Amino acid sequence: MINLDQLPQRAEKNISVRVKSAAERAVRQGHPWVFEDSIIKQSHLGNGGDLAVIYDRADNNFLAVGLYDPLSPIRIKVLQSLQPIRINQGFFADKLRAAQSKRQPLINTETTGFRLVYGESDGFPALIIDRYGNTLVLKLYTTAWIPHLKALIQALQETVIFDDLVLRLSRALQSDRLNVARLYGLGDGQQLIGDNPSGEVEFVENGLLFQADVKAGHKTGFFFDQRDNRSKARELAKGRRVLDVFSYTGGFAVYALAGGARSVTALDVSEPALETLRLNVDNNGFSVDQVDVIAADAFEGLRGLIAAKRKFNMVIVDPPAFANSRASMRNAVLAYRRLVEMALRLLAKDGVLVMASCSSRINADMFYQLVTRTAAVAGFQLDVLEKTSHALDHPIAFAEAEYLKAIFARVH
Repeated sequence: MINLDQLPQRAEKNISVRVKSAAERAVRQGHPWVFEDSIIKQSHLGNGGDLAVIYDRADNNFLAVGLYDPLSPIRIKVLQSLQPIRINQGFFADKLRAAQSKRQPLINTETTGFRLVYGESDGFPALIIDRYGNTLVLKLYTTAWIPHLKALIQALQETVIFDDLVLRLSRALQSDRLNVARLYGLGDGQQLIGDNPSGEVEFVENGLLFQADVKAGHKTGFFFDQRDNRSKARELAKGRRVLDVFSYTGGFAVYALAGGARSVTALDVSEPALETLRLNVDNNGFSVDQVDVIAADAFEGLRGLIAAKRKFNMVIVDPPAFANSRASMRNAVLAYRRLVEMALRLLAKDGVLVMASCSSRINADMFYQLVTRTAAVAGFQLDVLEKTSHALDHPIAFAEAEYLKAIFARVH
């Protein structure tokens, strides 16, 4: 356990900041990011987690307050704009109550696993909190939160009922050359509250039981953002032979079986994830014999299935974010096209294609056009059944918060 009292404290003196007119307009409109090159004047240099107060240039009035992050091009991560307020445990507690209130409809649908805090959209920039039953997973994307961890955890204890709290760190923080996080004894998968050495937790999603590894699994252990798409897939799966590509621990696979799928073929490169998939299938009362598991790279696995002349009535493709930077856009587009082409070749007559993207740099219109045009070039016609976006627990408060899109289409 880490001693929170030993973490660094933010400076008593706030940093006064003036920004360019374009940045000022963006902050007034609710945008939560202020970039380094937008700052034209600041009172003094600060450390990560110090509070930066932005004043408007015309009247020197309060405009916003945020976390100062000297290690990021997003130099100020806005916590509060337009109305001044004290940033403390009470402030975080009020934000957490608001976040819980938004998610109340989920709690009423036999769901105990969901995203409790979705970063900037819930007023917590560069931070997420996922709920797995009585376990909370707090994931940091900036060291600027370290001086505020104690107040944040106390706010969680004040507003949320839970037994365990696990810390996860983004890849950037884990590979931080300055070792800022490790300097204070913080590590990925660290237990902050409670005692669960294995990191294995169980939770319910729409009445289905899942297991996840919150200490070592991808992201925080599961992908809550696809909940609504999994439900849609369940509605369409009855009597179908389903191929689940990038299956991970079997979210789509279990939903397909719950919807009456004849069989499921799960393709993923991670053998530990596929082992958890088998557990999730068995824990929901389905026969493991209904699931054919293939441990292979997705592209290699798809080529193998095509060579074997396999056919499916539904192909679900939920790849990782191929476009993490502007430079990777071209390769991402090529990867999506290859996946669509191979998925179409594996579909039986009047089969259903489910194609998703979590790459924020490829917007929804671009993605839908990419899928439909690729299909047309390959000689297929898509009868679009539905286009989907974010679930309730991933609210879109500003443009950059929107990343997930999926298309459900019957293929002719």
